[in-house]
Amino acid sequence: MNVLSQCRILRCNSEYLFATNHLDDSLNEDYCIALRSYSLCTQRTAWFCRGDLVYHSAVQGIEDLMIQHNCSKEGAVSLPRPRVPADNQENLHLPDTCKYEKSFYFKQRQKPTYLHCDVFGNLHIRTFYNDFQTCRVQGAWPVIDNNYLSVQMTSVPISPHQNISAISKVTAIFKNSKECIDQKVYQAEIGNIPAAFVDGSVNGGDRNGANSLVIKEKFDAGHMEIQASYIGTTLLVRQVGQHLGFAILMPEEVASSHTEEQDQQLCVSGCPFTERLPLNSPTDTEEGAKAKCKEKLQVEDIYFECCVFDILMTGDPNVSLAAFKAVEDAKILHPDKETFHVFRNSVSGRPTICCMFLLASVLWLVLLQ
Repeated sequence: MNVLSQCRILRCNSEYLFATNHLDDSLNEDYCIALRSYSLCTQRTAWFCRGDLVYHSAVQGIEDLMIQHNCSKEGAVSLPRPRVPADNQENLHLPDTCKYEKSFYFKQRQKPTYLHCDVFGNLHIRTFYNDFQTCRVQGAWPVIDNNYLSVQMTSVPISPHQNISAISKVTAIFKNSKECIDQKVYQAEIGNIPAAFVDGSVNGGDRNGANSLVIKEKFDAGHMEIQASYIGTTLLVRQVGQHLGFAILMPEEVASSHTEEQDQQLCVSGCPFTERLPLNSPTDTEEGAKAKCKEKLQVEDIYFECCVFDILMTGDPNVSLAAFKAVEDAKILHPDKETFHVFRNSVSGRPTICCMFLLASVLWLVLLQ
């Protein structure tokens, strides 16, 4: 079992924020009680959190705040707040501020515009603006990074002899929303796609708007679904073979709520120019791959081309399932069900720049196999 997966520092952080978000500077003793409780919580999870940067940052922060508020390390502590099971909150009325579509319509007198992004296979990205890119990015990369949600994926190489990679881990941070939810973190890895956030909860916490963030396991569809209605967002995570797939539906207003420094998001601008691969393949070996992809994909769009690419690059016909599942996710999430198919010569949105100078090296690597 991964020790870090048992680290409960985010739960400690949430408890502290809950205890102090209503306090003012005059209530110094209450701050000290909250800080001692925070410190006790970190001590209880210390063994599991060794090596966790968030944990060590919290410990240092507590020490600084104890000095700032002139708090004694000895004294009263508060009891942890009890968790309210999601089932007991199903009938709670959600505040209007936690219903994104309703509040948006009240302000704009129209429905929000939605954007769709997905990442699948080895490694293909459909951006919010319908750019399709095949990337060789490895390591941790931001997929979404705005004022409300951060999603990071970790990709690993499929083969040491090829430039292709696949997702091995997805981490999503739903940021604290004072009226609606506590900060929640979801983490999925190959072989472990949990039906709960890392703190064991299945909704947004104990606030009145807690059920504006819920996790639902879709057994029939084979994926985990996170519904964040307070920001009008739906996120899907699934495992296909030995890699993960990710898809999201998000309002344009939410997706655009980021600074220039946060602009390098895979769902916004795709992967860096130098990390892009051409979606081409040797013609003498692609007929069998096309036939395999045709079994599940009837339309020869870019999803179909991604399918052919993956089979040729990995030699595994079973990877065709990744593109098929991505199409199924698009059918669920794409705001325009009639136009979710994208073709190479008719991509709308931001212009796609293809790294053709990489073609020779990619084909050479394929021929070496």
